[in-house]
Amino acid sequence: MLKSTKILNTLLLSSFIVFSACSSEKPKQVKKEMPPLSVNTITLKKEPVPIWKQYTGMTKASSAQEVKARVPGILKKIYFEDGARVIKGQKLFMIEQDQYIAARDAARAKKAQDEASLRLAEADVARYAPLVEEGLAPRATLEQYQAQRAGLQAAIAGDIAEIKKAQLELDYTMVRAPISGTTSVRRVDIGNLVGQGESTLLTTIVSTDPIYAYFSPSQKDVRMFQKYRNKDKPDAFINVPGSIDEIRLDGFVDFSNNIVDPLTSTITMRATIDNKEGKVLPGTFVYINLFINDKYKFLMIPPEVIFNDQLGSFVYIVDKNSTIKRADITTDYSSKYYVSVKDGLKDGDMLIVSALVKLKPGRKVTPTDTTQTQGIKAVLEKNNLIPEGN
Repeated sequence: MLKSTKILNTLLLSSFIVFSACSSEKPKQVKKEMPPLSVNTITLKKEPVPIWKQYTGMTKASSAQEVKARVPGILKKIYFEDGARVIKGQKLFMIEQDQYIAARDAARAKKAQDEASLRLAEADVARYAPLVEEGLAPRATLEQYQAQRAGLQAAIAGDIAEIKKAQLELDYTMVRAPISGTTSVRRVDIGNLVGQGESTLLTTIVSTDPIYAYFSPSQKDVRMFQKYRNKDKPDAFINVPGSIDEIRLDGFVDFSNNIVDPLTSTITMRATIDNKEGKVLPGTFVYINLFINDKYKFLMIPPEVIFNDQLGSFVYIVDKNSTIKRADITTDYSSKYYVSVKDGLKDGDMLIVSALVKLKPGRKVTPTDTTQTQGIKAVLEKNNLIPEGN
């Protein structure tokens, strides 16, 4: 029995040693390297870039005219629909004309009567003048005829003025558009008496081509703008936020106020914007983009490639070994389309602009240079941000 137990223990010990040896042998794992990631890059270069500043503002009609009745009378006709586009000189309303036609015709008749009397007075003067010279008629009679002639000449001058006045009042019965633009709702109906007492407001016309866009940059921005602008009337354009189709209308800045708002330390400026199709109405909230200069060199990058963490802003570039490298940067001037980099990047760096969510420092990449299509100059050209003549 003792011998059997000894043999059993020996077998168990051997089995344990064999099992331990087997369990300690682990298969070697081969680390697989990830394939290179295909990325688009742009090659950076410090170069002149058109600088734009963006502000919020509000549009306003370039002209707003109240159309009023200038003579009293009953309104007889209306020639337009509410909200219609009209051109300067177009007929809008007609006031009853009968009394004004009669007044003009009476003034003309009075002139004709005075002209007949003048002809008689001139004949009397012509007949008596030689008789007086020969002493055959009294001078007093000649002077009486001469005075009568002068009085009739003055009366005719008054008749001419009265005719002009009557014709002017008759013309006022046909109310025409003083400017081209869009009408408001008409304020009167056919049959109303207009023009009595204060002039009756008939409608209002607003001109929206061009349209004004007012904005208020800071004093600092205005000084910078005045110092660096390279045109007397710099280029500008407006965007309408939230519009279904992308609205961009071009124009120029032509006004800067001569006082500073003491509450906001801003200065009111105005851009005159081409609005031939009437896409933008007065009172619309817009972004005004103001061109400043394109003569200074900057190293610009797209804003969408910039990341931020606790250490600050950074981008990813491709190093000489075709691997991804983090580059910490300090930014300066920025806009919707580009950001100026002060430190952290240099000419010739290959900035990664695609596959941004897959980027990780140290990973191999296969870069494709897309500077011609995705570089800053290409972005500016695509968005019409290179002013003509610059």
